[in-house]
Amino acid sequence: MTEAAERALFRRVLHDLAADAGVVEEIVAAARRHSPAVARLPESENRRHIAVLLAAALASAGEPRASGEQDFTAATLLGRDRAAQGVPITALLRGVQAGRSRATEIAVERGRTAGVASGAVIQALLDFDRYAGAMELHVIDGYHTAQLELARTARDARTQVLRRLLHGDRRTADGAGPPGAVGADELARAGLHHDRPYHCVLSDVTDPVRAQALEGRLASSDGAFGLVEGRLAGLAARLPTAEALGADALVVVAPAASLSQARHLHALCDAGLRAVGAQGPAGARATGLHHLTDLAVEIALDAQPRLAELLCRDLLGALNPADDFHRELAVTARAYFDHGMRQDQTAAVLHVHPNTVRYRLGRLAALTGTPLEAADPGDRPSLLTCLHWHWALRTWLGETRRTD
Repeated sequence: MTEAAERALFRRVLHDLAADAGVVEEIVAAARRHSPAVARLPESENRRHIAVLLAAALASAGEPRASGEQDFTAATLLGRDRAAQGVPITALLRGVQAGRSRATEIAVERGRTAGVASGAVIQALLDFDRYAGAMELHVIDGYHTAQLELARTARDARTQVLRRLLHGDRRTADGAGPPGAVGADELARAGLHHDRPYHCVLSDVTDPVRAQALEGRLASSDGAFGLVEGRLAGLAARLPTAEALGADALVVVAPAASLSQARHLHALCDAGLRAVGAQGPAGARATGLHHLTDLAVEIALDAQPRLAELLCRDLLGALNPADDFHRELAVTARAYFDHGMRQDQTAAVLHVHPNTVRYRLGRLAALTGTPLEAADPGDRPSLLTCLHWHWALRTWLGETRRTD
């Protein structure tokens, strides 16, 4: 095979690589594994940038161009977004370099499998390395540019106070604590008061543009908002309304409490976001306003994953995750417990006839050896029994989604 043919073959390999969702996931995993600060961001936020960067870098490796012709917009945006999200530059670069190394390893493996000559692979990887080095410089440039812009605004000062209150290592927020605590004057400049209770608010919004729009809608709540650990969070003097938040964001809000409790409530709201995400049907993104206290049981159960696995195995061990009918039975049973064990309400939610609900519950009972319905309508299962079943069903359905 001629040198030109070898290069063309490897370009096709790299093109397929850039379009492979599994490769993107591997690179995301490498970046998160080597940088804890990057791992604190939602995976979707890491994936958003990495997919674009990977495609651009591999395209450059396949068809090298003059440096003036290369487009580094995605790299600059990555640096700007991570600066706005408060990710340290060293942590950002650790993630970028880990992803770069994993992409190189996969490209070499795929090239060898496709039978591309070593010379063609090496030449393409040299092009890739040159592009990746220039890309990292643009990430740094975008980061520092964003930092300078943010430093000129009162908004950045407010965000820094929020990060210290919700995630930092300061122990007090009333000006009477150790050196470095958030003092009353800093709180005042951020629009907060140490003697006033606030609702901790946490959303799943990570994109800085969307975050700024949502922050504007939250302004009527009288508080302070900004990106904390990559997601829009804040402290609101008044409870936000679902109408103000809109329908495109998932938001968890805690009861009003003193600022000294803000960090703990932020951690609970984070657990609440994960719990709400696990509740939605497969493939659907949960949205809307959720009160932290309404998620108390789910948060407590999620804190015991090993126990959940044991309970799931004990009650639902006869179900096969690969069997669509078994999943249908589990979805029906969960809806049954979600709606007070009322067959009519369960049928309405699932858009089926009550007899269909009755049939599915019977089939699940036959498979598991445990009836879900009592022979006597007045003889309902105990609260703990219902909780066990609901927890097991929720865990099993979550596991089948992850398997998919």
